[in-house]
Amino acid sequence: MSEHRNATPGAAEPMAGGGRMDCATEATEAFLAHRNLLFTVAYEMLGSAADAEDALQETWLRWVRVDLGQVSDRRAYLVRIATRRSLDRLRTIKRRKEAYVGPWLPEPLLTAPDVAEDVELAESVSMALMLVLETLSPTERAVFVLREVFGVGYEEIAAAVGKTPATVRQIAHRARRHVDARRPREAVSPSQARAALESFQRALETRDLQGLLDVLAPEVVLVSDGGGVKQAAPRPITGAGKVARMIVSGLGKARIALTSEPAVVNGNPALLLRVDGEIDGVMAVRVEDARITGLYYVRNPRKLTRIASETPLTLK
Repeated sequence: MSEHRNATPGAAEPMAGGGRMDCATEATEAFLAHRNLLFTVAYEMLGSAADAEDALQETWLRWVRVDLGQVSDRRAYLVRIATRRSLDRLRTIKRRKEAYVGPWLPEPLLTAPDVAEDVELAESVSMALMLVLETLSPTERAVFVLREVFGVGYEEIAAAVGKTPATVRQIAHRARRHVDARRPREAVSPSQARAALESFQRALETRDLQGLLDVLAPEVVLVSDGGGVKQAAPRPITGAGKVARMIVSGLGKARIALTSEPAVVNGNPALLLRVDGEIDGVMAVRVEDARITGLYYVRNPRKLTRIASETPLTLK
């Protein structure tokens, strides 16, 4: 279904039973009913809450010009508009990311604890999977997110990305194979992830080198994002020994008063790190076989605006 742009905002539409409802009010209610879903779609495609909000604003501006009488499935129609707006923005911000200073990490979101209990949702917005999605092309990412995360049909995806259903099937297969080769080998329960994070937290706060070595997997990778504003490693650091020594020596040299607070970030256990009482960054982890295989430390202040209050996410 194409996007209808000839509707007049504020015009009244006939309703069943002879009733009439103001078109703008009806459009607003439909948009708000699906807003959390639309934000989740846009965020998973863009990795940035700020850009996701911009995509939603553009979605709203398109939506209020739609002839609602011609829309049979408002949820699907809104998702289609949000996908198109996100795709346009994704192609633009890709160039911005290429010019980013140092490693780029998704913008962390403080989420409700019940998000962690939804295994499918928690994995889809995890730092680990979001980074894997960064390696896909914009169209591959859109197809993967819509198909694998939200279960959208091939024909609907084809309409959203401007491809044929047959082509979308091929893209979906290619993207799934790419992601499966790079995602965690097996999902761990929230309790297992919390246990690993608690061990890491104790070792971090006590500067315990051996404690860090015990909880870090030999192949652990540390990625830190300062965005050129805060100090961060210019490239990922690999190996338990290197990561543990860098953490302990860095804390020792700086002689800082570091404290950490457990939180649920992107649906997964994480730490909010404070220096002298002020937020310094968010540490998210990837856990496999009870040990940490990925550490993701976001320090860029511009990416820390969504950790003061919970962001609602949903797959429905």
